[in-house]
This record gives sequence, C-alpha cells and structure tokens, in this order.
Amino acid sequence: MFAVNHLPAATQVQAFPLGLFHSDLGRRLAIVAIASLLVLMAGCSVNPATGTPDLVFKSESKEIELGKELHEKIIETTPIYTHTELQEYVDAIGQKVVKNSHRPELSYTFTVIDAPDINAFALPGGYIYINRGLIGYLNSEAQLAAVLAHEVGHVTARHAIRQDTAKAGAKASTAVVSILSILTTGTSVLGDVTDLWSSAAVMGYGREMELEADGLGAEYLFNSGYNPKAMIEVIALLKDQERFSRLLARESGQKASSYHGLFSSHPRNDTRLQEVVGKANALAKAQAGTDNVDTFRDKTEGLVFGINFQAQSKKSKEKNTYSHARLGFSIDFPLNWSVENQRSNIIANAADQHAQIKLAIDLLKSPKAPNEYIRDQLKIPFLKQSEAIGQFGLIGHMGIAPEGTVINGVPSSHPSRIAVLYQGRRAYVLHGLVSNTVEGIDDDELFVKAIRSFRPSRTARIKAVKSKTIHYVKANQDTNFKRLAQHIKLGKYTEQQLRLLNGYYPKGEPKPGDWLKIVR
Repeated sequence: MFAVNHLPAATQVQAFPLGLFHSDLGRRLAIVAIASLLVLMAGCSVNPATGTPDLVFKSESKEIELGKELHEKIIETTPIYTHTELQEYVDAIGQKVVKNSHRPELSYTFTVIDAPDINAFALPGGYIYINRGLIGYLNSEAQLAAVLAHEVGHVTARHAIRQDTAKAGAKASTAVVSILSILTTGTSVLGDVTDLWSSAAVMGYGREMELEADGLGAEYLFNSGYNPKAMIEVIALLKDQERFSRLLARESGQKASSYHGLFSSHPRNDTRLQEVVGKANALAKAQAGTDNVDTFRDKTEGLVFGINFQAQSKKSKEKNTYSHARLGFSIDFPLNWSVENQRSNIIANAADQHAQIKLAIDLLKSPKAPNEYIRDQLKIPFLKQSEAIGQFGLIGHMGIAPEGTVINGVPSSHPSRIAVLYQGRRAYVLHGLVSNTVEGIDDDELFVKAIRSFRPSRTARIKAVKSKTIHYVKANQDTNFKRLAQHIKLGKYTEQQLRLLNGYYPKGEPKPGDWLKIVR
C-alpha cells in the first residue's frame, strides 16, 4: 500500500499564456493539467477489507495518528462508564472479533461511554465506542459482538478515510468545474450545481458504508465463533427502537432519530439490506455459533439505565458545582472556593478571602435589555470590555466596572467583573470582587469562567434521585409486560420500554422460566 501525500518533485504546474485559454487547445490543456493535479493529490491503495482499489488522501500511519488525536479529545470531553468489569468484558469481545477481521495488526481500543442513547461509532485507526444505553437493550454476547463487529468493519474498510477523501474530492471537483466553467463561459454557475451534486453524493455514501460494515460484521462474527444471526437480531432491535422513537417524535413534534440512520427505508423494501440479512443467514447455516446469553446476563446485571445521576453528582463535586434545586440552575465556582447560600445572595469565597463572587436574583418588572439593566437597575453607567453574551439558551451582558465604581452604595477598591443573565423573568446578577490581588492568580479569568458556566439545570431539581439499574428475573405463569409495568416506573411508556429491553416490541409475552430484564 502507498499513499502520495505530496507532489513529486518533477511534477510542476506550467503557466499558460492568458490568450491560450480562449482557444480549444488551451481549454483542453487546462482540463488535462487540472485533472492530473487532482489524481496526483490522492494516493491509490487496495482496501484491506474489500480488496478493491481506494483513492485516499491519508496513509495508514496518518489514519492511526488522526484516530489517536480524536480519541484523546473524546476521553477529555465525554463521560466514560467507570464499571471496570464491563469495560474489560467489552474489550475482550472486541479483541476477539478483531483477531478474525481483515486488519488484525492494528491496535484497537474499545470504550464504553456513559450515555443512555442508543449509539456506537468508530474512529480511524481502531478506536471504537459503544454507549451504555445500547448495551442495555442487547440480549446476548453475540449481539454485543455484532455491534462491535459492525464498528470494526468501519475501521477495516477505512470508511472514515474514504469518506474524508470523498468530501475532499467533492470540494476539489467543484473547484475544477468552477475554473473550467469560467474558462469556457465566463461564469461560475456550473460550479454551484456541481457543489449540490457533490453534497448529495457524500450524504448517500454513508448509507452504503453502513451496509458494507454490516456485511463485514456478519463475516467477523462467523469467524469468531458467534452466531451470525445476531447481526440480524441487532438490525431488528434497532428497527424497533426507531419505530418507538417515531412514536415519541409524533407526540413531541420533534424529528425521530435512528442509530447510524440505517433505516431510511423499510428493510423489506431494501435490496441491499436484504443482501446483508441473506449473507448472515447463509453463514448461520454453515455454523450455528454461540450466543453466550448467560455470560452476558451476568456481566450486565446492575447496569445503569437512563441518566447516571451518581456520576453527575461526582462530576459536580469535582467541578465545585453549585445547583439550586428550586430555581433549576447550576454554576461552577472556582475549585476550592467555599459556597454559602445566604438569604439574598449566593456567595463563593476564595480560601484566603482575597476574592469572592456574589450571585443575586431579581425579577424583571418590565422587558429591558441586559445592558440597560446594568445601567438602570445596578446604576453602573460604564463598563470596560462591555459585551453581550449568550449561553445555554440564555441572553445577558457583562463587562468590567472600573475601580471606584459605586456598587450597592460602596465604591469598589479594585476593578470588578459584572454580569447579568436572563432566565425567563429572572435576572441573575453575578459580581466578581477582589479585596486584594494575589501574585500568580488571574481573578478576572476565574470570574469569567464561572459566569460562562451558569446554565439551566433540570438535573439540579432531582439531584438526590438514585440512578435506575437493570436486573434479571425469571418469568412465571402469571408474568406479562402489562403486570410488570404496574410495578416499575419508567414514565408514560413503561410497558413499551420493558418490551424493547427484552426484545418483545411491539407485542408478544414471555414464557414461564424465561429471563427478563426489569429496571429498579
């Protein structure tokens, strides 16, 4: 495999005399020169999974480097599920699948993300992620392996790199057609049309890659000794999730979501999806494979379902987050500062008392722009670094009140940071004060960071609620989902949620002796 990341030294773009562009020969030479340049920009390699030639801009080493960089950013910004045994279980299954894939020489990393959403995804170079929420709806180790095998298929077929090349090629082709259009007609209309075509082509490209990853995943399942039909089971499970999502979307007026957008048409009307199903069935005839239901049940007993409130609470302590349950807002004060809720203010103080942040709440009697509120209500006529701010759906204004500004009847001894944020009819006034400066501490930077963290917080209202977890029970002759739903609180659609969790959506009942997931 090779990739050309730069033009060979002998390749040079020659300058054409301007008059030449007005002749047929000149236009032909221009077309040849630009087309040659585009070909040289990309490198050719044989796709390790499909065996077909790939036109790509990145070598394998660049692919791995890019994946590592993105992975580090995800680890920094995304909550990771801290259950060590489950993380190790997922990694062990993933590594088993990898050994039976087209690129076993790569170093793969499998990570469980602490999120309730139904999702999994892969980054270039072998970085694969699965949400805790998706694991909760699976019912066997083979199904978990199917999801991971699908994502491994994205890596082995270099889908991220191919898509990146497709997007880059779309932009390049638009540029070429624009240039040629100007040369031949004196306008750039054709360039706009080509751009629209390129965008449509790239959007369609993702669907074919998903189906290709399913086909590869079924093959990897078979090679790893798992039941290849688990890929079909996962497809059916995800389709049920999409049907339920559409039901919720109709009621809320929002757009329904689906995992990887795979089901833009119904599976029965989808020739390519039927090919994937057919491949999995054919492999299953050759080898039934294992499902490992018992092991999966043991490893997922106690899995958090929905929002992980305990993890959020721990994160809040680490960030020194103050949450007001009744008013429904949160703010991150500087680390190691103490916070006191007084009758009329919330006050955060530095450990040595050299600085503080006051948070006061006022009700707006009439509509008034945030900057006008500072001027008229707070009686502060002038601010340095005055700027409008907007965050988390709130609007506001902030700036620095110069030294000597009279605030609450007292002239300040140092410049102070003032901000006001509107949440409905409430005006939240934040005031950062310094009594004496400390070398090495940028107090204003701390003030701004705290102000920027102020946000509405629904979880602040239910801070003390414990997370719900998944548990397994055996059905008896009287067990059905309607009766189970009467003892479990998952909102309006508890019965449907229990059916989805156990693979019985939208109908069907368990048999005596069947293991069922419940949530408590």
